[in-house]
Parts: sequence; structure tokens; C-alpha cells
Amino acid sequence: MTNKKITHREGSLEAPTRHPISWKDPDYYDEGSLEGELERVFDICHGCRRCFNLCHSFPTLFDIVDESETGELDSVRKEAYWDVVEHCYLCDMCFMTKCPYVPPHEWAVDFPHLMLRAKAKTFHNGEAKRRDKFLSSTDKVGRLAGIPVVAQTINAVNKSKVGRQLLEQVVGIDSEACVPEYHSNSARRRLKKIVGQENLSENKTNAKALIFTTCYGNWNQPGLVEDLNVVFKHNNVATTLMRQESCCGMPKLELGDLEAVERLKNENIEELFSWVEKGWDLVAPIPSCVLMFKKELPLLFPQDKKVEIVAKAFYDPFEYLMLQHKVGRLMTSFPNSLGKISYQVPCHLRVQNIGLKTRDVLELVPGAQVEVIERCSGHDGTYAVKKEYGEIARKLARPAVRQVNKEEADHFTSDCPMAAEHIASASNEAVATNPMQLLRQAYGI
Repeated sequence: MTNKKITHREGSLEAPTRHPISWKDPDYYDEGSLEGELERVFDICHGCRRCFNLCHSFPTLFDIVDESETGELDSVRKEAYWDVVEHCYLCDMCFMTKCPYVPPHEWAVDFPHLMLRAKAKTFHNGEAKRRDKFLSSTDKVGRLAGIPVVAQTINAVNKSKVGRQLLEQVVGIDSEACVPEYHSNSARRRLKKIVGQENLSENKTNAKALIFTTCYGNWNQPGLVEDLNVVFKHNNVATTLMRQESCCGMPKLELGDLEAVERLKNENIEELFSWVEKGWDLVAPIPSCVLMFKKELPLLFPQDKKVEIVAKAFYDPFEYLMLQHKVGRLMTSFPNSLGKISYQVPCHLRVQNIGLKTRDVLELVPGAQVEVIERCSGHDGTYAVKKEYGEIARKLARPAVRQVNKEEADHFTSDCPMAAEHIASASNEAVATNPMQLLRQAYGI
């Protein structure tokens, strides 16, 4: 342990360096090795405390240290380490924006990847909760909920106070959490005409993008995928869908089920790679899914050249539109005004290091004024819907909620629809609208 006062001046000023995740190394799951690394990193964090205002992991860590017998990590029970792990939802904000001791610093602190290792150890030991396995199986849940009668039943239960209380008691899903609707008329069904299409005869610019619909976009907000497709078509970008699509793997990553991540990777990468080989770019409407293909899979499978090639071809939708704008291909005639927009930037978009492309595109609309909120929503897909974390998630969202309420904008939006709904539900009058829907509205299409 370091057991010394840490000053930020000791931190590295170089850009963070991410090392591949050696999850297939037997040492990765070794309990003694893992606990030793947790102790080392936790002691560094205890001495620094720069991340006190991020997720709930750091306040939990600092509290258990401060309340220990000596006020240092050496008197903290090892069992308490796992309380810190439970509250990390792998947003990566500590690594990308706060920690001065990330590689190439000699202390090489990578807090999120250490938390991932601990979650993987928990899953490997068979200690993951049945509820968490269910919530992370988003594609299977979507296919089941996509059956018309089942979708109607699930949506009715989710809108019922009695149904929500029952879900909380039996399943452990927080009764106050925002839960999405399910649609039997999925995005892939709505856009079935472009599944696997390669005909570009009507395309004027040869820009062409495969839309990875994502589990959420396919089953929960198919209108979001439709908006993306319409906006791209309006800008002469040819679009297509995969012939067969599986979950990106992010929910399983957050659970620590790395073997499931590998299985899903294998189900997606071959076809995605085949489209890239034909000259197609790749986009997805959910930031977490883009991040998974861009950053996480290459770190988990550094020797897989197809993963590397797919990662380089993957874009955030607004990043892609700004690239079109730079070469003069983006339509900039907007018959409709948007006014003032309150825009929350999701953590999984911020850590992609692409800048505020959504803001930049929306501000091309004459008169549009985008007020940026760079505060976490506290949602993280499944974290906010769990009974034991629901109230904490709402607390984490309060700074963003206060800013939304203060601005009183004409529109409130976020690239992450789950984060947007979570924030909007706690605000005074805000209604969540996806930025692609706003752009479509501005185009009048």
C-alpha cells in the first residue's frame, strides 16, 4: 500500500492509455491476485479522492475507509470491497476525465477495468443474481416481449402501480424506476425492406451506412431507428440492416459474463466485417452499443483483426453526419426551428472522445441554442431499475435534473434514451425527445 498523502501534481499529464484486458489469463480470476490489486488501487483512490463526485462507488469506498478502526484501508474488511464493486457501472468517466494515475503513469490505475475483473470473478464463481442475468439478456427478453400478447401484458403491468409493486417484491425491480415499453412491431420489422440490401443505384454520394439497430432500438424505441433511417436517407446516405443481429454485449459486460460477450461478438462480427469489406460504414443509435464495438471489444479481443477493422468503421450517428457536413454532403436547409435545447451528454458518448457532435449538428439549425449538460444520469441501463440502487440512481441524477429545470428549454434531449427518460421523470416538466427525432423535426420530413 502507498500510505502517503497524494497530490495531483504527481499525476501524469499524458493522454490515458488503455491496455488490453487479459481475461483469458488464469491469474485474472485468482482471488488472492484480485484482492491484492483491489487493495492497491483502493489505497491510491483513498489518498487522492478526486473522483468523490462521480458514481456511488467512490463515496462507498471513502466511507468504509473513514469508518474503519484506523481510518486507513488496512483495517477495512475485504468483504466490504465488493460493496464498491457493486456500485460501479463501468461508465469509464473516472479513467477518462478524473484520475491522474492512469497509464502511462507508473501506478497504472484503471479503476473501471479492475471493477470489471471483480465482476467477472463474481460471475465466474456463480454468484450473479438470477434477476441480473435476466436483465442483461436483452435480446432474449426483447424477442419474448415482442410477441404481441406478451408485449401488451408486460406494458400493462409496467404501467400499473400494483404490478410495479409486485415486480419489486418478486423480481427486485424498483417500483419507481423508468422501465421501457416493448413493441411487437420492432424496428427490424418496420424496416424489413432494407435488411441486407446492397443496391446503391439511387444513391448520389456513395455514402452508405449499416444501421445496427441495437436491442433497445429494435424492441423498445423502434421509432428512434426509423428517425435515423429517414434522416440518413434525406442526406443521401444509403442504409441497410444486418441479415441477423445479436446484442452488442454491453449488458453482459457490465454483469461480468465475458464468455457471453465473446459468444455475442462471434455472432455479430463476421457479418459486420463482411459489410465493411464491401465499403459500408457502421452506425448504431445507442451510445453504449457504439462504445462496445469501438472500444470495449478491441480491448477484450486484441488479436482479432476483424474486431479491429469493425471498430474503425463504427460511428456515432451524429459523428457520421458531421463527417458528411465537412465534405459538403449534409443538407442544411431546415424549414422548422428548434429553439432552446437542453442536451445531456451520456457518459458512454463522452468517453468516445469524439467531441460534442450532436450539439454541433443541432446548432446547424437556424436559431437553435443548445445548452450542454455534462453530468451523469445515474441510469446505466440496469443499475437504476434494481430495487437496491433505484434511490441512489435518482440521487446521482439530481445535478442534471436541476440544470434541466433551471434552463426551461423548449426541448430536453440525450443521445441515450434511457438516461433521458430517467432525468425527465425527475424533472418539473421536461419531456424526453431523442436528438435524431429533433433533427428530423427540423428537416420537416
